[in-house]
Amino acid sequence: MAEPGGGPSAHPDRFAAENLPPGELWPVFDYDSLPELRAYPARMNCGAILLDGTAAAGHRDRSVLHFDDTTWSYGALQDLAERIARVLVEDCGLVPGNRVLLRSANTPMLVACWFAVLKAGGICVTTMQLLRARELVHIVEKAQVSHALCELSLMGEMEAARDRTGGLLRHLLTFTPLGDRPDRASLDRAAEQKQAGFGNCDTAADDIALIAFTSGTTGNPKATMHFHRDVIAMCDCFPRYFDMSAPDDVFAGTPPLAFTFGLGGLTAFPMRFGASTRFFPGPMAPEEMIEAVARYRITSLYTAPTAFRAMADIAGGHDLSSLAKCVSAGETLPKATWEAFHDATGIPIVDGLGSTEMLHIFVSAPREEMRAGLTGRAIPGYRARVVDEAGNTLPAGEPGLLAVRGPTGCRYLDDIERQQVYVRDGWNYPGDVYETDADGYFRYVARADDMIISAGYNISGPEVEAALLDHPAVAECAVIGKPDAARTNIVKAFVVLRDGADAGVETARRLQDFVKAEIAPYKYPREIEFVGDLPKTETGKMQRFRLREQEASGG
Repeated sequence: MAEPGGGPSAHPDRFAAENLPPGELWPVFDYDSLPELRAYPARMNCGAILLDGTAAAGHRDRSVLHFDDTTWSYGALQDLAERIARVLVEDCGLVPGNRVLLRSANTPMLVACWFAVLKAGGICVTTMQLLRARELVHIVEKAQVSHALCELSLMGEMEAARDRTGGLLRHLLTFTPLGDRPDRASLDRAAEQKQAGFGNCDTAADDIALIAFTSGTTGNPKATMHFHRDVIAMCDCFPRYFDMSAPDDVFAGTPPLAFTFGLGGLTAFPMRFGASTRFFPGPMAPEEMIEAVARYRITSLYTAPTAFRAMADIAGGHDLSSLAKCVSAGETLPKATWEAFHDATGIPIVDGLGSTEMLHIFVSAPREEMRAGLTGRAIPGYRARVVDEAGNTLPAGEPGLLAVRGPTGCRYLDDIERQQVYVRDGWNYPGDVYETDADGYFRYVARADDMIISAGYNISGPEVEAALLDHPAVAECAVIGKPDAARTNIVKAFVVLRDGADAGVETARRLQDFVKAEIAPYKYPREIEFVGDLPKTETGKMQRFRLREQEASGG
């Protein structure tokens, strides 16, 4: 089922379209609030717009991707994407609407593959490099993936997944980070033999471009579907109206392109405005990222709150004069982290609230208007409000559920039950508890499932975490409700200490007393467990559900 206004679909493979939720379960979409949104045509291919359109607008010879000592121009990326598209269509029989799984670290070749799939009319299903065969099988089967392009070094788990899916995955090609090893990688070799130049698929604006899987902070990943129009809309709201991307910007960051935070911040946002992105050969520790900012004159940095906190502690002595646009997302940005990074660098972090279901950020604020401890307001193009369980708007200062709508929204793949939870009365409910202040700024209270009920009190886990993080001995922490016969739940904190701190009873007592002095005493963690690390997704989002599962099972 196509959304009104998109025109006939270009997808003869109708699997994804036929597994959209019924139209009455969709959120209300708003394309009238901004001139850019109103101007979208009925036919649009987001790959052609972001790559071909930007190249044709005078950027063909400008840098777009950096990797080690190699730099690609927009023109070089366009030529390679066209050759890969030819491989997909001419050698692999791809027809528009087929799902193509992409498996790689963030590399230039991954970006080229992503554009090739879109230009050919396929649907991108980008996955994290750390996934194992069992997880890949779930994705392949859920999205009915027929083609896969995999970075050569990651083929072991991919081949195992193919062998377990009973012939569903028919085409599997390999590539290297720069696509320059035809002696080893099959896609590198096949693309080398093709000519540039490709007739882009004439997709409707509401043909599906992406199937993005959620990061799994609250359980099993869910498959969300986004249209070609949605990808362009996310670029024309947050980065355009908050001046977050310009041609001279150099972007970098830690989120993988498999997550929409990384896709927007490290590919779509820079390319919509003719900027460039630097990728790195391996995972970047905070100290390495700080050094990279200085060495490569990075201007825009996208990462999680935990990384910004770590960088704040080591920023001294590094030339960060190029850095101006820092964006934190994935989980709430603690006030202490914002202040520590600002004190160390003078840079106000832009806190962004987004979700895979909504594609990217929908609540934030411009750099000059950010306030420590507050997320911001609904960005241009979106509306957001705090409501009670009945959907009634609550007054400032009263916590409730966040409801949001705009040009993007939730459409789960073949999951009506979850669709009915996420979308109600035309509004998207991301599952966050917020409150507003007198100026309309949103203040994060908790995830709905992070609210701890203990002895009749409602206690926000993130509020306790924020208090603990203010203690100089605490590097990281996660707070959950632990089942308790007397109190229903008690507040339990898992704490990673800074080097040199003693993980003993006396330290736990001092932390408890510290929290009692910082927030209402009934909120203090009655139990503290010192750990070496905390469970997180690859993007750095805390997986508190794993800690809850551990405590519920008595582990």
